[in-house]
Amino acid sequence: MTTQVPEATFKTRVRDESVGGDNPFRWEEKTTADIFGGKKVVVFSLPGAFTPTCSSNHLPRYEELYEEFKAQGVDEIICVSVNDAFVMFKWGQEQGNKNIFLLPDGNGEFTRKMGMLVDKSNIGFGMRSWRYSMLVNDGTIEKMFSEAGYCDNGETDPFEVSDADTMLAYLKGTESAGVSEPRKAFVG
Repeated sequence: MTTQVPEATFKTRVRDESVGGDNPFRWEEKTTADIFGGKKVVVFSLPGAFTPTCSSNHLPRYEELYEEFKAQGVDEIICVSVNDAFVMFKWGQEQGNKNIFLLPDGNGEFTRKMGMLVDKSNIGFGMRSWRYSMLVNDGTIEKMFSEAGYCDNGETDPFEVSDADTMLAYLKGTESAGVSEPRKAFVG
């Protein structure tokens, strides 16, 4: 049995020079079909932009290995987070992100339908995504790496299998050396 990514609509902001002014962006809805149709995509999902592990390792390492993923036939790498489009945009700027599509799941619709929405109210986050990664080919989930211990209000935030190195090793058919050292310092 194959598993399809769930149908969802994402509220995104796109640059459009025809808008004019100092902020030439407009809202654009993107559907699951728009994002995954006819493409081989690596997706990784994380609890939140501007958070420690997400900012020091998760996103930076996927960015660092982008060309290696492309060499394995990956068309796009997508980072999903239950954050709004403005937060994702600013986080991408701060990170110096050039290649990873930061996909805002502001309402948590996609994350909920994936069965990955967890309550992190114990740390003041509200509802967020559990950390996972997946390989999606034309809308079909071919492989998924989900962190252990899925639960609401967990005491830990595991980061052992949703990392870039594990997914890249899977694509290459090799054994992963494990999670890399953080690529950036985090202060806050």
